[in-house]
Amino acid sequence: MHDHRARILAVTNQKGGVGKTTTAINLGAALARLDKRVLIVDLDPQGNASTGLGIVPSDRMLTTYDLLVDDASLRNVVLPTQFEGLFIAPATTDLSSTDVDLVDHENRVRLLRDALRNATDLKFDIILIDCPPSLSLLTVNALVAADAALVPLQTEFFALEGLSQLLLTVRQVRESANPDLRVDGVVLTMFDQRNNLCRQVEEDARETLGELVYRTRIPRNVRVSEAPSYALPVIDYDPASRGSEAYLELAQEFLERNLAREGV
Repeated sequence: MHDHRARILAVTNQKGGVGKTTTAINLGAALARLDKRVLIVDLDPQGNASTGLGIVPSDRMLTTYDLLVDDASLRNVVLPTQFEGLFIAPATTDLSSTDVDLVDHENRVRLLRDALRNATDLKFDIILIDCPPSLSLLTVNALVAADAALVPLQTEFFALEGLSQLLLTVRQVRESANPDLRVDGVVLTMFDQRNNLCRQVEEDARETLGELVYRTRIPRNVRVSEAPSYALPVIDYDPASRGSEAYLELAQEFLERNLAREGV
């Protein structure tokens, strides 16, 4: 890749509770385990990705809010985590006022893109942006900055209905500000093999979206749910768990897809 530009993905779904932050943290950690240099950009005012990787609020001196609103450089915002190859641009609740603070900024939808693309010297291979559960200015910034959207989809009733709204937003961003934006794929989360509804949602998703749906499914797994309270990705918290295996598998599939696209 010329000048080592990272591949940037917005992990997004405007519905809350679908496993966005869990996917950003665990896919990021699994990719780092596979020798990639990974940055997670916490763009959710709740700051759960930061907390889930052990970054306490008092360590978040500069955050993604400073990146967007105060022109802080990415180099000054990024913190190493305790995991080799995994870094984070942390967030605090300050982010929740971004829509208001940037209302008069003429370039407001491109601020994140400019901040991330100016940072090729940091040599990240992959940047995962953890988006808030809404289609706000923050999510639009993520989609404008990204090469592609990665969509966690909970296997539950109405899952596909919420997805159509997101795909519409992706199309609008493509038409207005980022013509190269694609959907990288849809990851089925909280999957329970024994549940008929889960299997039906999977069938519908594969029928509707075809190849976009990742083969790897993330199971409903208590270890995945427990890991953040110990500030650990599941692959460190319980390496032998089904959740851990699934995220490592997802990381492999992610790399296969993205290498195939680059024709490497």
